Amino acid sequence: MSKRTLIILGILMASASVISMGFNVKQFSEAISTIESAIFDWEETTHNFSQIKSGTSVEHKFIFKNTGNAPLIISAVKASCGCTVADYSKDPVMPGAEGFVKAVYTASTPGIFTKTVTVTANTDDEQIVLSIKGEVIE
Repeated sequence: MSKRTLIILGILMASASVISMGFNVKQFSEAISTIESAIFDWEETTHNFSQIKSGTSVEHKFIFKNTGNAPLIISAVKASCGCTVADYSKDPVMPGAEGFVKAVYTASTPGIFTKTVTVTANTDDEQIVLSIKGEVIE
């Protein structure tokens, strides 16, 4: 369960006693809406390179927008293998701003491939898996 979900559950459990004590429900719901969180809104989470020649490198930049109300901070980006290198927005991505995760794949072995890049951040989901795929041809 995410940190935000636990906080909301705690607030909801406390709401029964808050309401029974005569507090304003409007004030209570305003307090819930002020909980800060960063939210990824990805343009896409999978990219298909189609066919690429063996021995070449290709790259794709995954773009996201922070639709939350707190700065989004990426703490780690990990590629599934040594043939894929990742780069990402190092500075906090403010609410309403865009950031990126870039995957660079070096094609060496002919055949169909699917590689992943796991992104860890201060969002409710904590991790998101981005995928690149295609076919390496001779």
